[in-house]
Amino acid sequence: MKSQKRINKRDFLFQISFLFLTSFLSIKTLKKVEIQHIQISGSELFSQNDIVNNSSLKLPIRLFFVKTKLLENELKQNLSLKNVSVSRQIFPFGLKIFVNTRTPIAYAEKILNEEKILGFVDKDGMFINKQNVDEKFLNKLNIQVFGWQEKFKKILSEILIAQDNYKFELIKISFSQNGFLTVEEKDLKTIFLGFNPDLINYQLQIINNLKNEFKKNNFPQKIDNIDLTDPNKPKIKVFKP
Repeated sequence: MKSQKRINKRDFLFQISFLFLTSFLSIKTLKKVEIQHIQISGSELFSQNDIVNNSSLKLPIRLFFVKTKLLENELKQNLSLKNVSVSRQIFPFGLKIFVNTRTPIAYAEKILNEEKILGFVDKDGMFINKQNVDEKFLNKLNIQVFGWQEKFKKILSEILIAQDNYKFELIKISFSQNGFLTVEEKDLKTIFLGFNPDLINYQLQIINNLKNEFKKNNFPQKIDNIDLTDPNKPKIKVFKP
């Protein structure tokens, strides 16, 4: 009988504790988030104001009502982030935001609403607004990208990755408004690649081979441009003496 009473007492205390805890957590989730409750990790580049100004988050807002997935998507897009995670947190109370920034590997320029916007691109070909880049990366950049558009990011990524894998040294990558691709290499100068993105890997291999031949044979004439729009019939134009 005494044993039964002890069990009932334990159950009663457990139920009371459980009810207290759930009530406490419910109250916490209904508490309003203020700007000082936003915790940012992963980068010192962004402030709490950056989070608010680059999202639809309206403060104060009850923790329970924060749409974390929407906030992640907005911040990723507006702050040029590689990844971002947002979680509601009870202890300590607030929003915990982890940001993973993009590393620029080239200067870039794009046109938006007839306005020229300066920034950078990373190895994925993604455009990064200049205010969203850590300045410590900028002294290593030697490539410029002109005419960036969302639809060019895949082919741009292939070119930038090839730059690391091959021996040539690109200086400039340019897309015309209608998508004609031209690159400039340190020794091979202007190289016309044309409109067909499916040819890019083949064209990059040819550029690499030409660069190797140029070095091996110490090509005596100064190159004006190379036409690889038809990679099976490359044309090299040299300056006439």
